[in-house]
Amino acid sequence: MFVYKGILLPYPRANLILDIVLLFLYLGLEVLRLFYGWKGNLCERSLALILSVAVLVPCAVLCVYYLLLQTFVLRLELVLNAIQLCFYSLELLLSLITISAFSRANVY
Repeated sequence: MFVYKGILLPYPRANLILDIVLLFLYLGLEVLRLFYGWKGNLCERSLALILSVAVLVPCAVLCVYYLLLQTFVLRLELVLNAIQLCFYSLELLLSLITISAFSRANVY
């Protein structure tokens, strides 16, 4: 979408570079969040899940940035980011339930 916006829309070069750099930062945080969530769930470790929830916060902030604050917001981006925020809220709820279950579990 940035290629489309960069070619067809009068996108200021500095804003385009900022949005692309933030997109790569977002990619790194998402990979980190998914890894910690996956590892914490498989190993039933609360600490990894807490780290996953902690990384969820900057991911949600970046999602809101791409939803509302970037220079040009396409309708498709609006819909996709709104759906992603719904999934983030569901993930937060399920992660907190899972963290409390793993914290109460007896270790043998």
